[in-house]
Amino acid sequence: MFNHIQHDFPKITTDNSTGKRLYLTPTGDRYPSVTTVLSEYGKKELLEWRAKVGEEKANEISRKATTRGTGVHKAIERHLLNEEIDVMRENMMPNVRNLFVKMKTELAKINNIHCLETKLFSHELKLAGQVDCIAEHNGILSVIDFKTSVRLKKKENIANYFMQGVAYGTMFTELTGIPFERVVIIIGVDTANFCQTMVAEGDDLKFYKEELLKYIEHYNSKNT
Repeated sequence: MFNHIQHDFPKITTDNSTGKRLYLTPTGDRYPSVTTVLSEYGKKELLEWRAKVGEEKANEISRKATTRGTGVHKAIERHLLNEEIDVMRENMMPNVRNLFVKMKTELAKINNIHCLETKLFSHELKLAGQVDCIAEHNGILSVIDFKTSVRLKKKENIANYFMQGVAYGTMFTELTGIPFERVVIIIGVDTANFCQTMVAEGDDLKFYKEELLKYIEHYNSKNT
């Protein structure tokens, strides 16, 4: 059984009144999402890939990846909410079932959950978004992000994941006064018989926050 720690977070809502997808805070501030601000990361490589495989094939691959990712996230959320999941009887796509089973061993290292699919914001960063999970991982309070991938990832190629995690950690600490210690990325991989777990802590967190601030500055310069 996973233990959940309750917080009374201020409510935020999606606001599209300006023609852009923003979050409206209780104080009336409108902030972009973390994913929007980091959307420039890897954009050049993405456009090159789409040109190489063709738009139709790229759209098909993207749709399948989105469906797989959504299915895995839903299964993980239910599992962490202590719901019984019989993977052989559940109406799961085979790839979703396989990834979820691979990731369960790593999920067992999670407890004392503070956030699960929780909307947060930061006046310091002027950002908002919905975090996958903030909990203890191996006893250390961590921002935890769940990802899926066809192939194994290299840490140097997922800086955006860590910047996103640092953003959510900053929001959580600002709203609760509780410091986080690590960002943990758990990746279910189609072509491996295990899931990847990558961690950023200590000086790495400082580095990723500095990089995040550069993206925020770039975004603001284009949208003010």
